[in-house]
This record gives sequence, structure tokens and C-alpha cells, in this order.
Amino acid sequence: MANQTLRQPTIAVTPEQYKVLAQQFTPKPTVVKNVIRAFVVGGIICAIGQVVINLFVSIGLNRVEASTAATATMIFFGALLTGLGIYDEIGKFGGAGSIVPVTGFSNSIVSPAMEFKREGYVLGVGAKLFTVAGPVLVYGIATSIVVGIVYFLLH
Repeated sequence: MANQTLRQPTIAVTPEQYKVLAQQFTPKPTVVKNVIRAFVVGGIICAIGQVVINLFVSIGLNRVEASTAATATMIFFGALLTGLGIYDEIGKFGGAGSIVPVTGFSNSIVSPAMEFKREGYVLGVGAKLFTVAGPVLVYGIATSIVVGIVYFLLH
């Protein structure tokens, strides 16, 4: 098998014909549809977050405390919906609209952990928990340190 040579293709297509064929079979971009879906899904998630904030304010928390509690609640709901397999369907439909809110961050942490659960809690879940979110945390913390140093030096 190693000493056999490959035969030349029998179809003769010019580069111009190939370009026409490639354009014919390439899926058409759906940018407008994707943008509208992302806007609607992201807006719905943020509207739900605002309702949660208003509920916490109505039970007596001030705005800062209500915002913090609502963030934790939305992270919980994002993780719960990821665990139930619902958030993946939301992501398929809404694209970036489901990734940008804090629920998307929750999804990015829970998804790899669930995928590697069968490998055990330490080597599976523990090792893969920050596969996607880890670089975000590292670069976010590093950037905040650099900005803090620059701010300290300028003031």
C-alpha cells in the first residue's frame, strides 16, 4: 500500500468553473436573521434579569444588593437550564444573544464540567470546569491588574 501512487482525478474543471460551482453550493449568509435572533434572545434574557432585580427590590433590598442577588440568580438559572439541556437550544436559536449575558458565562462553565462528569469529580469535572472560562478569568484578572497599576501611577 505504501508504494502505490494515487491516480490523477478524471474530472477536468477549470478554476473558473470550480469558482462557479463553489458559489452555487456555498450556503447564503443569514446575517440579518442571526442579528435579529441574537437581539431578541439577549433582550429577553436581560428583561428577565431586570424582572428579577425588581422582585428583589420589592422584597426590601436596595438596588446594589438586588443587582448582586439577581446576578447570582441568573447564573443559577443559566447553570440549571444548561444541566437540563434547554440552554443549548436557546444558544442554537439565539447565537451570541445567549452568550453575552451572564447566563452565557454560566453555560460556558457548566457545559465542559457536564461533558467530563463520567471521568470523575476530580479529574473530570474539576479539571475541565474552567476549560472555556479559565482564559477569560486569567486575562480579565491580568488586565485589571495592569489597569490598576497604570491608574495608580497616573494618580
